[in-house]
Amino acid sequence: MKKIIYTSSRRVEHQKHPASGNGAPSRVKYMTTALAVHLLPDDGEELRDGKMGFLEHLDELRKRIIRSCIAIGVGMLLAFLFIDRIVDFMFTPTRRMLPPGTKLIYTNPPEMFSVYISVALIAGVLLAAPVIMFQVWRFIAPGLYTNEKKFAVPFVLLTTVGAVGGAAFSHYIVFPYMIAFFGTFASPDLAFMPRVEDVFDLYTKMMMGMIAVFQIPTVIFFLAKMGLVTARFLWRNIKYAILIIFIVAAVLTPSTDPWNQIVFAAPMLGLYLVSILIAWIVEPKRDPSPA
Repeated sequence: MKKIIYTSSRRVEHQKHPASGNGAPSRVKYMTTALAVHLLPDDGEELRDGKMGFLEHLDELRKRIIRSCIAIGVGMLLAFLFIDRIVDFMFTPTRRMLPPGTKLIYTNPPEMFSVYISVALIAGVLLAAPVIMFQVWRFIAPGLYTNEKKFAVPFVLLTTVGAVGGAAFSHYIVFPYMIAFFGTFASPDLAFMPRVEDVFDLYTKMMMGMIAVFQIPTVIFFLAKMGLVTARFLWRNIKYAILIIFIVAAVLTPSTDPWNQIVFAAPMLGLYLVSILIAWIVEPKRDPSPA
């Protein structure tokens, strides 16, 4: 004889077992049934985690922010141990692209101290990037289905690689050549002596822009996994993508010359092509229609 148990809109069918000495089912069978009821999805579909209230969401957000800040603080402490080397590393490509005899200067007494703190913060964020991305994932995970939660590792890995790759591309390619371009306007009557704070502000903006650009493969990865975009769709609309890429490059580029816009647009176009390949690899494959 079958018995159907309804609990929280879930059902479990099981055979009625012989009663124990007092006529009640065994405790072990009750525990097994309760576990099955807890894990079994409704009508064959996987359930999302329990809904959270507004205050619970705020508490969860606070917890993730605190853990991310702790990770950044630890990264900053590690960065302060090598702060002189990091500052030198950050400004070396810029110095190499300056005209001969040109030096970075600072005119405000606390200017270099502020730069050192900012450099430590940036280094701390980059060092803590895996932890930060994991906390972001943990915050959004309760709203995902079980089969979607297995993408935690790809999310953390892709976003971290994108952040490091964008920072490296800005440091070694975009920013030095931009400084070299600005330095070409120097003349015997016009000295190019950039202030440290101005150079660092421009450096930071360029790096943040490149980090955002290098997240394109991550975004396409998850959109393709969810079936929202396909490789064919991305390839068919590549002409519109190129137009948008050059518009974004024109906005991000501080100068109006075509060369700097191309320097910005080239990696975005390359990442878009890579994203097409990623979408083709990870997009759900359609089952062939029956004959």
